[in-house]
Amino acid sequence: MNYTNKLVAGSPFPSVTLQDLEGNAHTLGKPRDGATWQMVLIYRGRHCPKCTQYLNQIEAYQEKLAEIGIDLVAASGDSKAQLEEHMTRLSVTFPLLYGLSEAQMKSLGLYISLPRSEQETDHNFAEPGMFVINEQGTIQAVDLSNNPFIRPDIETLVGGLTWIRNPDNNYPIRGTAPY
Repeated sequence: MNYTNKLVAGSPFPSVTLQDLEGNAHTLGKPRDGATWQMVLIYRGRHCPKCTQYLNQIEAYQEKLAEIGIDLVAASGDSKAQLEEHMTRLSVTFPLLYGLSEAQMKSLGLYISLPRSEQETDHNFAEPGMFVINEQGTIQAVDLSNNPFIRPDIETLVGGLTWIRNPDNNYPIRGTAPY
């Protein structure tokens, strides 16, 4: 059995740059539009109905995230053509990025799956991951899954991030005690 190196809370987020459908380059973990933090969602790809559902659901929270200074971006290992097809089932306004390579998936510590058939997809793909990167480029929060059915509840996630972002709470990065 192979094991991966998982990124841990409090560590620097690796530099990964991908493109959106308009050809704009986005560096994961680098917030846009005046935000100081960024939430990076990694999703399995167009073949995953749970990913489509989750991306469409989080769209409703994008404004709330922006209010607390968190930019939102999502990425997968799909090709440009696969993302273009997937867009027909998505109603999102945040950037969706394509072309996450297997080496980049490994650098992010993601679980990687083999397609079950050619009908599913034509490439190995990342299982869901969520990273919240703070203004220092450090991982504030991380959630990694090895299957499509385990993801953070969006309302709870955004509520918790709202609490963390309130300076009166002085909430540290959690999960950083040494082993």
